[in-house]
Amino acid sequence: MPEPRWILLIHQLPPRPIYLRAKIRNRLERVGAVPLKNSVYLLPHTPECLEDFHWIAQEAVAAGGEAWVCEADFSFGLEADEIVKRFRRAREAEFEEIAGQIREVSRDFRRHRRAKGNVGDDAAARLARLEKRLHESAAIDFFAAGGRHEAELALESLKRLILDRSPTTPSAPGIKRERLIGRTWVTRTGVQIDRIASAWLIRRFIDPDARFRFVPAGTTRFGAGELRFDMVGGDFTHEGDLCSFETLVGRVGIENPAVAQIGEIVHDVDLKDGKFSRGDAPGVQQLLLGIVSAHADDTARIERGCALFDDLYSSFRSSASAAGHR
Repeated sequence: MPEPRWILLIHQLPPRPIYLRAKIRNRLERVGAVPLKNSVYLLPHTPECLEDFHWIAQEAVAAGGEAWVCEADFSFGLEADEIVKRFRRAREAEFEEIAGQIREVSRDFRRHRRAKGNVGDDAAARLARLEKRLHESAAIDFFAAGGRHEAELALESLKRLILDRSPTTPSAPGIKRERLIGRTWVTRTGVQIDRIASAWLIRRFIDPDARFRFVPAGTTRFGAGELRFDMVGGDFTHEGDLCSFETLVGRVGIENPAVAQIGEIVHDVDLKDGKFSRGDAPGVQQLLLGIVSAHADDTARIERGCALFDDLYSSFRSSASAAGHR
């Protein structure tokens, strides 16, 4: 992959009008610019970003300030990888905040629905605002920041919950496991908790020889017979307030107490809504973070994760067996 090219906006604003500095800063934030220091901002060198900087520079000059837009090549003091990390951190913080607000709307909607409150219009309005904000953040996600996929899945689940009034339990079992054998299962690259756990479930309870394929975010073309999981618009993904692991369990009809306990852990780690308040969830999360940190390859992550979930499954089965003999 070629090294990114950069453009800089450097400005000097007059002390008045006093709102000008906040206005320009807000405009820079909205186009995704990252500050290097006071009055110096950075964007990747694309035609769209260059146009954004030109418009902002013109605003600054029209208000009596000065502004310069130039190409930049950092040969000392700042590596390209560090610049990319700055952009990703900015977007990751936004995606995490948006996902948290989506979960809050989902909790409020379910709580009021149980109380038979009329909150449909309010929830739909909040959904529309969050969808708009997520779209705006995704438009300036120049370097595939973490958290975007999770926020998109959470938004899709909330839309089904509010607009379709879908239940908070997965679709009734009706998929015969024989139809799922010999298939290729597709998910997004950079697998973590829900995708690793779902891959384990597929291998352990559906098809021991299941094949997995990993595709970049935004992929729209898939092979005949491929099954997508934990992807926006996928065959097995978030439903209502359920993570993809729970959806698979319900749709395939896996009735197993040990699997149910694992599902609670995966839910708490993935959705972070405290639904089950599993005390063992942070420990499992830390182990999975270790796997993710140690292995960049998705196949390796799944292999290591499957071993972890095999042991966890055995632990829960042993505990249940011991309890039954008391």
